Amino acid sequence: MKVLMKKIIAAGGLVTNKKGELLMIFRRGKWDLPKGKLDEGETIAECALREVGEETGVWQLQLGPLLGITYHEYFDTYIQQDVIKESHWYLMQTTGDETLVPQTEEDIEQIMWADDNQINECLHNTYKNITEIISLYKSK
Repeated sequence: MKVLMKKIIAAGGLVTNKKGELLMIFRRGKWDLPKGKLDEGETIAECALREVGEETGVWQLQLGPLLGITYHEYFDTYIQQDVIKESHWYLMQTTGDETLVPQTEEDIEQIMWADDNQINECLHNTYKNITEIISLYKSK
């Protein structure tokens, strides 16, 4: 018998700056991209913009197209059950030079603008779904 897992919808961004660098965060021992859970009443695109702003302090964002959707399973300690997270990833650009502010309540320890070499280095210590979406980003 197959048990259906609870699905969590999330959204985030692959944010680039004027130099073409990619915004990356370091959380819980891994390099990641800013994303988070959809709040009631908001669109997925609104969620992506809000989560990038909350997690990084970058609010001056231009929303681009949806790049792709990734899926991963994990144990949600808040609801005490296995879930599948469906993350919607948007291309975004920032127009400003805002100070990067890690959202420490979300265990974000570090944020950086990564060039191609740094992105490749980060991919050695990240999650499979992040590698997948960054590969898709790099192929565009």
